[in-house]
Amino acid sequence: MTNPAEPADPPAPPSPRTLALRAAVLDLERHVATLGWDGPVVVFALVRTADALGATPSLADELPAEALADAREDPEHLTSIEQDGLPEAATLEELLGQLAWPEQVDGAAVVVERMVVPPEAEQGLPDDPQEALEALMAHPQRQDVRMAAGVLRSGESWCALRSRNNDADDAVAGSPDAVPGLVEALRATLR
Repeated sequence: MTNPAEPADPPAPPSPRTLALRAAVLDLERHVATLGWDGPVVVFALVRTADALGATPSLADELPAEALADAREDPEHLTSIEQDGLPEAATLEELLGQLAWPEQVDGAAVVVERMVVPPEAEQGLPDDPQEALEALMAHPQRQDVRMAAGVLRSGESWCALRSRNNDADDAVAGSPDAVPGLVEALRATLR
């Protein structure tokens, strides 16, 4: 039993793989942020850059010099490949439920925008779905949030969150489990 007066052991530093995933997710979020708000869901495959270059050396001609240099220094460095031609889906859950990745893909990431309101805002909403949506959209505490989440086959995850009200690169928050439902839905695409 530990003495409450004694300081707890500091958390273990993140693994190189977690650091690479965090960097990739933050980079994806910044990339999507340059496109502005009210954008579509964007899905990415994540591959270890060094492995991809080993399998396809001509890829070096398509990657930025900075990514090549980072991959030389860090064997865990990840390259993100935006997915075009996603299947039709009415919801994000339905879309992710239709995705599966080949073994060469080390992970997956998604960037999506959502409206967030405090739980009490959902009390007393009209029964009509359109009227309920309008009420939520007009709520004074409504916030638009961009969520970027990434997972690796090896289990690591990272989430980055940006609020429209605090729309700056240095105001992006992050943690491994900030959006647990999204992390689990992404993990399911890798099974």
